[in-house]
Amino acid sequence: MEETISLQDLFKTLKKRAGLITLMTILAITIAGVVSFLVLTPMYETSTQILVNQEQTEASQLTNQNIQTDLQLINTYSVIIKSPAILDEVSSQLGLDMSVEQLNEKITVATAENSQVVNVTVQDEDPAKAVEIANKTAEVFEGEIMELMNVDNVSILSPAVLKENPSPVAPNPMLNMAIAAVIGLMLGVGIAFLLEYLDTSIKTQQDIEDILGIPMLGIISPIKEEAKLDQPTASSRRRAV
Repeated sequence: MEETISLQDLFKTLKKRAGLITLMTILAITIAGVVSFLVLTPMYETSTQILVNQEQTEASQLTNQNIQTDLQLINTYSVIIKSPAILDEVSSQLGLDMSVEQLNEKITVATAENSQVVNVTVQDEDPAKAVEIANKTAEVFEGEIMELMNVDNVSILSPAVLKENPSPVAPNPMLNMAIAAVIGLMLGVGIAFLLEYLDTSIKTQQDIEDILGIPMLGIISPIKEEAKLDQPTASSRRRAV
């Protein structure tokens, strides 16, 4: 016999297990909050902008062909910025106690479509160190690119600046707690329906009809002991008469 669950049964289960669902949601939010505020290390982000542009002289005017050449070189420059040739020099000049691979993971190079500006973004636990790495990377790249590719079309457009009260970009406690609330709610609902499915005890008249597949003809109500004691016996009634 195939079992069917009505919408009313679903709501009854949710109402019955509301305490469990609420507990799981609160527990998930609490764990996410503790991890976000006390366990995860805050990460700060800063960026510097590099302009790729041909130097304009009397003999060579800035033309559309020059701009297209610069745009084609930007992809190459993005790779060079994160290459050991640049990052080794950055690590050496700043005295960083990290490998090129570790430094590479902190740096992100991005360019807007058809833009001659390259954004060098750095994330670090120390906001001051992030600013130093970003500016030093741009500075080293500007100097080294002339020797590596024999060009002079790179300049620092906007250096990174240390803000007075920097805010971490990660973790985001509110977002983490919101996600945890959804996960906790879903987990609580899942456990509630699982417990209801595993509960095979008979509690109501409807349970008996569902299991036996036949309607009930009558119910024997429980007799309370107090009612039985309060009722007069036959002998006491005769004495009263």
